[in-house]
Amino acid sequence: MPGSRRLTPIDARNTSMVIADQIRDRIIDGSYAPGEQINEANVAAELEISRGPVREALQRLNQEGLLVSYRNRGVFVVELSSGDVAEIYQSRAAIEVGAAWTLVHGDRAQLIKTADELSAIVMQMQPFIDRADWRGLAERDLAFHTALVAATRNSRMSRMYATLAAEARICMANLETAYYRPEALVEEHQLIVDLLLGSDWDALEKGVHEHMDTAVHDLTRAMVDEHSEQSVLASPG
Repeated sequence: MPGSRRLTPIDARNTSMVIADQIRDRIIDGSYAPGEQINEANVAAELEISRGPVREALQRLNQEGLLVSYRNRGVFVVELSSGDVAEIYQSRAAIEVGAAWTLVHGDRAQLIKTADELSAIVMQMQPFIDRADWRGLAERDLAFHTALVAATRNSRMSRMYATLAAEARICMANLETAYYRPEALVEEHQLIVDLLLGSDWDALEKGVHEHMDTAVHDLTRAMVDEHSEQSVLASPG
Protein backbone atom coordinates (compact mmCIF):
# COMPACT_ATOMS: atom_id res chain seq x y z
CA MET A 1 0.00 0.00 0.00
CA PRO A 2 1.52 3.34 -1.02
CA GLY A 3 2.41 5.80 1.71
CA SER A 4 0.50 8.99 2.36
CA ARG A 5 1.14 11.87 -0.03
CA ARG A 6 0.36 14.40 2.71
CA LEU A 7 3.29 16.62 3.57
CA THR A 8 4.30 17.19 7.17
CA PRO A 9 3.47 20.75 8.28
CA ILE A 10 6.51 22.97 8.79
CA ASP A 11 7.12 26.45 10.12
CA ALA A 12 5.56 28.76 7.55
CA ARG A 13 8.21 31.43 8.02
CA ASN A 14 11.14 31.22 5.66
CA THR A 15 14.69 30.67 6.84
CA SER A 16 15.80 34.27 6.43
CA MET A 17 12.99 35.48 8.72
CA VAL A 18 13.99 32.97 11.40
CA ILE A 19 17.61 34.11 11.17
CA ALA A 20 16.55 37.77 11.31
CA ASP A 21 14.53 37.04 14.45
CA GLN A 22 17.53 35.40 16.11
CA ILE A 23 19.88 38.27 15.28
CA ARG A 24 17.26 40.79 16.40
CA ASP A 25 16.96 38.92 19.70
CA ARG A 26 20.73 39.09 20.15
CA ILE A 27 20.61 42.84 19.60
CA ILE A 28 17.79 43.13 22.14
CA ASP A 29 19.62 41.12 24.81
CA GLY A 30 22.84 43.01 24.20
CA SER A 31 24.83 40.10 22.76
CA TYR A 32 25.54 42.27 19.72
CA ALA A 33 26.76 45.70 20.82
CA PRO A 34 26.27 49.01 18.98
CA GLY A 35 28.92 49.33 16.28
CA GLU A 36 29.74 45.62 16.32
CA GLN A 37 30.26 43.96 12.95
CA ILE A 38 27.96 41.09 11.98
CA ASN A 39 29.97 38.77 9.74
CA GLU A 40 27.81 36.97 7.20
CA ALA A 41 30.18 34.01 6.85
CA ASN A 42 30.50 33.55 10.61
CA VAL A 43 26.72 33.60 11.12
CA ALA A 44 26.25 31.06 8.31
CA ALA A 45 28.91 28.80 9.82
CA GLU A 46 27.37 29.07 13.29
CA LEU A 47 23.93 28.13 11.96
CA GLU A 48 25.37 25.52 9.57
CA ILE A 49 23.52 26.90 6.56
CA SER A 50 24.41 28.60 3.29
CA ARG A 51 25.16 32.32 3.22
CA GLY A 52 22.15 33.21 1.03
CA PRO A 53 19.48 33.20 3.78
CA VAL A 54 21.88 34.99 6.13
CA ARG A 55 22.41 37.72 3.54
CA GLU A 56 18.63 38.11 3.19
CA ALA A 57 18.24 38.31 6.97
CA LEU A 58 20.90 41.01 7.25
CA GLN A 59 19.22 42.97 4.46
CA ARG A 60 15.90 42.72 6.31
CA LEU A 61 17.45 44.05 9.52
CA ASN A 62 19.18 46.77 7.53
CA GLN A 63 15.78 47.86 6.22
CA GLU A 64 14.44 47.87 9.78
CA GLY A 65 17.25 50.23 10.77
CA LEU A 66 18.94 47.85 13.21
CA LEU A 67 21.96 47.26 11.00
CA VAL A 68 23.90 49.53 8.70
CA SER A 69 25.91 48.40 5.69
CA TYR A 70 29.12 50.07 4.52
CA ARG A 71 30.57 49.27 1.13
CA ASN A 72 33.83 47.32 1.32
CA ARG A 73 33.55 47.22 5.12
CA GLY A 74 30.59 45.05 6.01
CA VAL A 75 27.45 45.13 8.13
CA PHE A 76 27.35 46.63 11.63
CA VAL A 77 24.86 47.10 14.45
CA VAL A 78 23.67 50.68 14.13
CA GLU A 79 24.93 53.38 16.49
CA LEU A 80 22.20 55.86 17.33
CA SER A 81 22.23 59.63 17.80
CA SER A 82 20.33 61.64 20.40
CA GLY A 83 17.80 62.49 17.69
CA ASP A 84 17.29 58.79 17.02
CA VAL A 85 16.73 58.19 20.74
CA ALA A 86 13.99 60.83 20.86
CA GLU A 87 12.21 59.35 17.83
CA ILE A 88 12.43 55.79 19.15
CA TYR A 89 10.97 56.67 22.53
CA GLN A 90 8.24 58.86 21.04
CA SER A 91 7.24 55.89 18.88
CA ARG A 92 7.39 53.53 21.85
CA ALA A 93 5.15 55.87 23.84
CA ALA A 94 2.59 55.96 21.02
CA ILE A 95 2.40 52.16 20.82
CA GLU A 96 2.38 51.63 24.58
CA VAL A 97 -0.37 54.19 25.11
CA GLY A 98 -2.35 52.35 22.43
CA ALA A 99 -1.65 49.04 24.15
CA ALA A 100 -2.72 50.46 27.50
CA TRP A 101 -5.95 51.77 25.96
CA THR A 102 -6.70 48.34 24.50
CA LEU A 103 -6.12 46.62 27.83
CA VAL A 104 -8.01 49.13 29.97
CA HIS A 105 -11.05 49.00 27.69
CA GLY A 106 -10.91 45.24 27.23
CA ASP A 107 -11.52 42.23 29.44
CA ARG A 108 -10.98 43.08 33.11
CA ALA A 109 -9.71 39.61 33.96
CA GLN A 110 -7.06 39.87 31.24
CA LEU A 111 -6.06 43.30 32.54
CA ILE A 112 -5.61 41.95 36.07
CA LYS A 113 -3.58 39.00 34.75
CA THR A 114 -1.37 41.38 32.77
CA ALA A 115 -0.90 43.63 35.80
CA ASP A 116 0.20 40.63 37.87
CA GLU A 117 2.72 39.62 35.19
CA LEU A 118 4.08 43.16 34.97
CA SER A 119 4.37 43.44 38.75
CA ALA A 120 6.35 40.19 38.79
CA ILE A 121 8.81 41.68 36.30
CA VAL A 122 9.11 44.83 38.42
CA MET A 123 9.98 42.70 41.45
CA GLN A 124 12.73 41.02 39.42
CA MET A 125 14.43 44.38 38.84
CA GLN A 126 15.61 44.97 42.41
CA PRO A 127 18.21 42.15 42.56
CA PHE A 128 19.83 43.50 39.40
CA ILE A 129 19.97 46.96 40.98
CA ASP A 130 21.47 45.56 44.19
CA ARG A 131 24.37 43.97 42.32
CA ALA A 132 24.71 46.81 39.78
CA ASP A 133 23.94 44.48 36.88
CA TRP A 134 22.85 47.14 34.39
CA ARG A 135 22.67 44.74 31.46
CA GLY A 136 20.30 42.48 33.37
CA LEU A 137 18.28 45.48 34.51
CA ALA A 138 17.97 46.73 30.93
CA GLU A 139 16.70 43.29 29.90
CA ARG A 140 14.01 43.35 32.61
CA ASP A 141 13.15 46.94 31.69
CA LEU A 142 12.45 45.96 28.09
CA ALA A 143 10.71 42.75 29.15
CA PHE A 144 8.19 44.85 31.08
CA HIS A 145 7.27 47.03 28.12
CA THR A 146 7.28 44.16 25.64
CA ALA A 147 4.92 42.20 27.90
CA LEU A 148 2.60 45.20 28.09
CA VAL A 149 2.29 45.33 24.31
CA ALA A 150 2.13 41.54 23.90
CA ALA A 151 -0.81 41.38 26.33
CA THR A 152 -3.00 43.08 23.72
CA ARG A 153 -2.60 39.98 21.50
CA ASN A 154 -2.33 42.36 18.57
CA SER A 155 0.29 40.73 16.33
CA ARG A 156 0.86 43.83 14.22
CA MET A 157 1.38 46.02 17.25
CA SER A 158 3.83 43.50 18.69
CA ARG A 159 5.68 43.22 15.38
CA MET A 160 6.15 46.99 15.17
CA TYR A 161 7.23 47.09 18.78
CA ALA A 162 9.86 44.37 18.26
CA THR A 163 11.94 46.67 16.07
CA LEU A 164 11.56 49.56 18.51
CA ALA A 165 12.56 47.29 21.39
CA ALA A 166 15.72 46.28 19.55
CA GLU A 167 16.54 49.92 18.84
CA ALA A 168 15.84 50.78 22.48
CA ARG A 169 18.25 48.05 23.57
CA ILE A 170 20.93 49.66 21.42
CA CYS A 171 20.19 52.95 23.19
CA MET A 172 20.38 51.26 26.59
CA ALA A 173 23.93 50.14 25.88
CA ASN A 174 24.85 53.67 26.94
CA LEU A 175 23.45 53.00 30.42
CA GLU A 176 25.24 49.72 31.10
CA THR A 177 27.84 51.43 33.25
CA ALA A 178 25.28 53.26 35.39
CA TYR A 179 21.57 53.93 35.50
CA TYR A 180 21.22 57.42 36.90
CA ARG A 181 18.09 56.63 38.93
CA PRO A 182 17.90 52.85 39.45
CA GLU A 183 15.57 52.97 42.45
CA ALA A 184 13.22 55.36 40.66
CA LEU A 185 13.08 52.92 37.76
CA VAL A 186 11.31 50.37 39.94
CA GLU A 187 8.87 52.99 41.21
CA GLU A 188 8.10 54.28 37.71
CA HIS A 189 7.28 50.83 36.36
CA GLN A 190 5.12 49.92 39.34
CA LEU A 191 3.28 53.23 38.93
CA ILE A 192 2.36 52.24 35.38
CA VAL A 193 0.97 48.94 36.70
CA ASP A 194 -1.04 50.74 39.38
CA LEU A 195 -2.41 53.23 36.85
CA LEU A 196 -3.43 50.39 34.53
CA LEU A 197 -5.64 49.04 37.29
CA GLY A 198 -7.00 52.47 38.19
CA SER A 199 -9.74 54.50 36.57
CA ASP A 200 -7.81 57.65 35.63
CA TRP A 201 -6.96 57.28 31.93
CA ASP A 202 -5.39 60.74 31.69
CA ALA A 203 -3.00 59.90 34.53
CA LEU A 204 -2.04 56.62 32.85
CA GLU A 205 -1.37 58.27 29.51
CA LYS A 206 0.65 61.00 31.22
CA GLY A 207 2.57 58.40 33.22
CA VAL A 208 3.65 56.49 30.11
CA HIS A 209 4.77 59.67 28.35
CA GLU A 210 6.65 60.95 31.39
CA HIS A 211 8.40 57.60 31.77
CA MET A 212 9.56 57.74 28.15
CA ASP A 213 10.56 61.41 28.39
CA THR A 214 12.69 60.64 31.44
CA ALA A 215 14.37 57.77 29.58
CA VAL A 216 15.21 60.09 26.68
CA HIS A 217 16.71 62.60 29.12
CA ASP A 218 18.84 59.95 30.84
CA LEU A 219 19.97 58.30 27.62
CA THR A 220 20.90 61.62 26.04
CA ARG A 221 22.83 62.56 29.15
CA ALA A 222 24.65 59.21 29.07
CA MET A 223 25.59 59.74 25.43
CA VAL A 224 26.95 63.21 26.21
CA ASP A 225 28.92 61.89 29.19
CA GLU A 226 30.37 59.06 27.11
CA HIS A 227 31.37 61.46 24.33
CA SER A 228 33.00 63.81 26.84
CA GLU A 229 34.94 60.95 28.41
CA GLN A 230 36.16 59.76 25.03
CA SER A 231 37.25 63.30 24.16
CA VAL A 232 39.28 63.53 27.36
CA LEU A 233 40.93 60.17 26.72
CA ALA A 234 41.76 61.20 23.16
CA SER A 235 43.29 64.52 24.23
CA PRO A 236 47.10 64.67 24.48
CA GLY A 237 48.44 65.22 27.93
